[in-house]
Amino acid sequence: MPLRRKWMVAAAALVGVPLALIIAAVLTLLALDRSTATLVSSGQQREYLLHVPANYDPGKPTPLVISLHGASLWPALQMNISQWNRVADQHGFIVAYPSASGFPKIWHVDRVPGLQTDVRFIADLIDTLSARYNIDPARIYANGMSNGGGMAYVLSCTLSDRIAAIGMVSAAQSLPWDWCTDPRPIPMIAFHGTADPIIPYAGGPSPVGPAATFPSVQGWAVNWARRNGCNASPIDTVVAPDVSRRTYEGCSLDAAVELDTVTGGGHAWPGGTALPQWIVGRTSQGVDASARMWQFFTAHPLAGGGGAARR
Repeated sequence: MPLRRKWMVAAAALVGVPLALIIAAVLTLLALDRSTATLVSSGQQREYLLHVPANYDPGKPTPLVISLHGASLWPALQMNISQWNRVADQHGFIVAYPSASGFPKIWHVDRVPGLQTDVRFIADLIDTLSARYNIDPARIYANGMSNGGGMAYVLSCTLSDRIAAIGMVSAAQSLPWDWCTDPRPIPMIAFHGTADPIIPYAGGPSPVGPAATFPSVQGWAVNWARRNGCNASPIDTVVAPDVSRRTYEGCSLDAAVELDTVTGGGHAWPGGTALPQWIVGRTSQGVDASARMWQFFTAHPLAGGGGAARR
């Protein structure tokens, strides 16, 4: 089944509400879905939201964080859920929230032509922002939630010469691990709830859309650690009553892998704005995913420095 149909089936199964309410919700979402800027990529007009902190200094190279929304969602909601703007204002970096395409909006993390179109869009977005702002090419990072997390994985395999590190929250991995043939180690940090009702922590069919099957979250972390040449034995720590952290160290190019497991956590951004619990499950406040992600990112600039190479 095509990826877009999978997400539509999942969304319909999850909501399960009267048609009139669905129509009203769609109209509301369309009204809220507003982007502040556009660019032309692959002959198409693409949209994104941009947050530049008030203390931005054009004379100083500035990090860029790219945050990717989930399927059927949009940039403004990703901005509100993740609270990246708050962290950016504290630490002085720029945040871009690109918009996926189509209706419902999805990132094409499948073996379809749209995948390369989306990759090109992110590369063009980096070029556009680098031309307008003093972006530090060694400190460009990508993260995403759900389908956006799957797109972050794609970027780690297609723009590894430009993206320094990857972050994922409740990531929906639609592509098999062996799809990625890029051997370059990429630092990765992930967060996932054990009670995620959409992307099951243990892997397997999604409870809301059996046509979509996902890998085990811990197994995915093991594969990433293997890709990065990390020590096979991770270090486990407890960072909050409901959050345990598994860290793989001793990696090539210092490309660490970190997985925060939220016990009882749902399909949610830890420490962020909670979505309705009856839809996505519990949002943990045991860890601030964006703040922790930023700590991880700052420790992992692009190995060998940045550049404008394109793929």
